[in-house]
Amino acid sequence: MTIDPRSLLSDMFGAAVGAALPDKCLPLHLPAKPSGRTIVIGAGKAGGSMAKAVEDHWQGPLEGLVVTRYGHGAPCQRIEVVEASHPVPDAAGQEAAKRILALVQGLTSDDLVLCLISGGGSALLALPAEGVTLADKQAVNKALLKSGATISEMNCVRRHLSAIKGGRLAAAAAPAKVVTLMISDVPGDDPCVIASGPTVADPTTSAEALVILQKYAIAVPANVRAHLMSEAAETLKPGDPRLAGVTNVMIATPQMSLEAAAAVARKAGVAPLILANAIEGEARDVALVHAAIARQVHEFGQPLAPPCVLISGGETTVTVRGTGRGGRNAEFLLALGVALDGHPGIYAFAGDTDGIDGTEDNAGALLGPDSLARATAAGVSAKANLANNDGYGFFAAIGDLVITGPTLTNVNDFRAILVLE
Repeated sequence: MTIDPRSLLSDMFGAAVGAALPDKCLPLHLPAKPSGRTIVIGAGKAGGSMAKAVEDHWQGPLEGLVVTRYGHGAPCQRIEVVEASHPVPDAAGQEAAKRILALVQGLTSDDLVLCLISGGGSALLALPAEGVTLADKQAVNKALLKSGATISEMNCVRRHLSAIKGGRLAAAAAPAKVVTLMISDVPGDDPCVIASGPTVADPTTSAEALVILQKYAIAVPANVRAHLMSEAAETLKPGDPRLAGVTNVMIATPQMSLEAAAAVARKAGVAPLILANAIEGEARDVALVHAAIARQVHEFGQPLAPPCVLISGGETTVTVRGTGRGGRNAEFLLALGVALDGHPGIYAFAGDTDGIDGTEDNAGALLGPDSLARATAAGVSAKANLANNDGYGFFAAIGDLVITGPTLTNVNDFRAILVLE
């Protein structure tokens, strides 16, 4: 059996992304047409493609507005698609959020609000609470992104600084029926974490948000602290009657995408092992664990014999201490490469399913047994680049960045480690 490692890993990533494309996974979950109006709203990196899927498959009139990341739009006729900044919010996202909130005012119980939510929606749907400015949110967001905080922790803070998240958008739409279709990009598929849950009850508190800021030593202005200490910061809690008419539906998850990738490996004669779909932690620490498992497979045939592929998903974090370029997937792969140190027969792929690793132009990268040697020949040190958080620079130097452009979906990170005999 002949296996082309790079082709197989790339095909697996393609399958993972393909399983979460809105045109494939959304139509089956469309609700019944209401007797009143249908208003489509939404936010996220898949917002444009989700809106397009609704337009293509909806029978009857509809109108609305969704906001997505710059470069992630889609051609729609009846639903307006606005582009804004991610991961740090901007004025375009703030204006879109104001307009979305206005669209759902004054509806009746005969009306339907179809809410399209995907990863990235928290930054894109940027409407600061009263007393909090956009500049405040931008500063807090930047600090959280560099701190190593998990996505759950970041979104807890975001919910309590928002006028639209944490169930507030759904409350504004009452008494209309609200159906939210979600593409999950968060470990555990917790609906209140995806885009900070604009239509979902939030069990966390503003006091917890303050603890998170303290945990990561993030200083905030006095007005932000005052808001978080006030009653106005509290989100809608489980059991709130304003959320009685809300239905939240998960239409695509990381697990579905990992299973699609596993099917590609199986068809190629390579045994797949899904380690987990919700792995969190520092990217370089996660890499050490993956490297140890890969070595165990290659040397002892445990927990399964090669040829096999170890698959995982989730969202790691990077505590930025250097000045280099690179998202969490490049950091993971570079740390994996350092840990494996050219170990024969082991190849790896890591990429973000939205096509953008952090803020760079690559989805991820590929790693082979010869990657470190090729980098050394090019005058690049893997350890030095890792210390400088410069995974992008390392893989660019050896031509192993994977550039797909925006995929128009987002089900978190995808990692695959191929172990050959």
